[in-house]
Amino acid sequence: MRAGLVGPFGPVALVEREGVLVGLEWRLPGVTGQTALLDEGLAQLAAYFAGRLKRFDLPMDWGAGLNASVRRAMADIPYGETRTYGQIAKLVGAAPQAVGQACGANPLPILIPCHRVMGTDWFGGFSAPGGVETKAALLRHEGALLI
Repeated sequence: MRAGLVGPFGPVALVEREGVLVGLEWRLPGVTGQTALLDEGLAQLAAYFAGRLKRFDLPMDWGAGLNASVRRAMADIPYGETRTYGQIAKLVGAAPQAVGQACGANPLPILIPCHRVMGTDWFGGFSAPGGVETKAALLRHEGALLI
């Protein structure tokens, strides 16, 4: 099932499978369906976009292995703060490059805030439409980037 909305960073759709969120897509869904989880997920996204929500509380598919460890570490980064790939790597016992790959493979951007992870001396990438400009806009929205 999918449901979407248009937010300040463009259209987004949540994807639910078997009672957990498994994806956030940067487009409106072609085929939609509404469930209580999708309703709650869209309500929480709208609250985040309005600046009223700082942490999502939704059942999500965290993945497995290193991806799950990195995603949980990203979810623990407080709203308005950032961490480096190296800091996350130390937490999960992996190389910074592997953390970068896990960030890039995050199927639930915004909900699992991969935009809060940066390089030590570079901004880092972002796989959403608009790339690093969208990452910068999300960080500005949270007050983490003041330029």
